[in-house]
Amino acid sequence: MSPIAQYSRHTRRSIFAVSVAALVVFVVSVNGQTPPPQDPAAAIKESLAQNAKALRQYSWIETTQISLKGEVKKQEQKQAVYGADGKLQKTPLPGAAPAAKPAPESGGGGRRGGGRLKENIVENKVEDMKEYMEKVAALVHEYVPPAPQKIQAAQAAGNVSAPPGTGGTRTLTVKNYLKEGDALSIGFDTTAKKLSSYTVASYVEKPKDDPVTLTVTFALLPDGTAYPQQVLLDVKAKQIVVKVTNSGHKKAGA
Repeated sequence: MSPIAQYSRHTRRSIFAVSVAALVVFVVSVNGQTPPPQDPAAAIKESLAQNAKALRQYSWIETTQISLKGEVKKQEQKQAVYGADGKLQKTPLPGAAPAAKPAPESGGGGRRGGGRLKENIVENKVEDMKEYMEKVAALVHEYVPPAPQKIQAAQAAGNVSAPPGTGGTRTLTVKNYLKEGDALSIGFDTTAKKLSSYTVASYVEKPKDDPVTLTVTFALLPDGTAYPQQVLLDVKAKQIVVKVTNSGHKKAGA
């Protein structure tokens, strides 16, 4: 059976198949060569595997900064490297997190009980906010990098589209990628054969209460391997911003 016959059921000679095949050059090809026509989800999975294999040669520094109302509340750096088992390992680096602010002292002795109660309430609110911010930060890694199996599942459910674009740009949109109602969009410049945009519209807990926008800026290493240089996640309703920067890539043994 020819390659075309194998996937003709859904994608044969369709614009969708052609556009997704082009997008796969980003997601994220190592050698810049366009893969042969095939099922879009399978092509994306193959391309992701190729790029992941190339990234395993590298170690880098991941810097995560969490801000609340414009003030940095937490910053940490981790050394990222792939282990022999192929899993990404992250080791915290010392001295990256800012010192925590001391809790305000309670008032006079005659109100010790009430002062302590108020202090407990404040501490609980702070802890709740810390947990929430950590949950927001964790959401970044649910979308970056994109998981081929999730894209394939969305395609099977009819939630993947690639309408005609303008100026040589096509956009692959994946709905219900991770959560019901979210949307992941990958823009690809078919002329330059490179990623033009990567955005996510999602939410932390409730779509109407804490909608999230996520944008990714990709860069290329000298050998053509693509990596997320910066990820910016914004929860406007809570005034929380998470910025993840990856830098200092070095090949093993270099």
